[in-house]
Amino acid sequence: QVQLVESGGGLVQPGGSLRLSCAASGFTLDYYAIGWFRQAPGKEREGVSCISSSDGSTYYADSVKGRFTISRDNANNTMYLQMNSLKPEDTAVYYCATAPYGSRCKLDEYDYWGQGTQVTVSS
Repeated sequence: QVQLVESGGGLVQPGGSLRLSCAASGFTLDYYAIGWFRQAPGKEREGVSCISSSDGSTYYADSVKGRFTISRDNANNTMYLQMNSLKPEDTAVYYCATAPYGSRCKLDEYDYWGQGTQVTVSS
């Protein structure tokens, strides 16, 4: 079975940091596109950061450039999102996702999804 299990969400003050983790099983993560998406209340789910399956290039949404970093640890079959300098507008449910092929960091490219983890940025 293909499964993604997320962890690392929580409550943090503005300016703080969190690292989200996503452990994969049932497939080898380094062969796939990986991505992090988020959905705030009343808003559509959006791509935050992705790594393309075609050339390994990295995408970041304009709103998180310079603050967030996507990575993967192939030995542990785990992907991460390091979030620094967090802002209240980063508050959302964050989802990890993978796909055999993906290059646009768009929702409809991704086949497998984690359960979501809540990130709340508030003082």
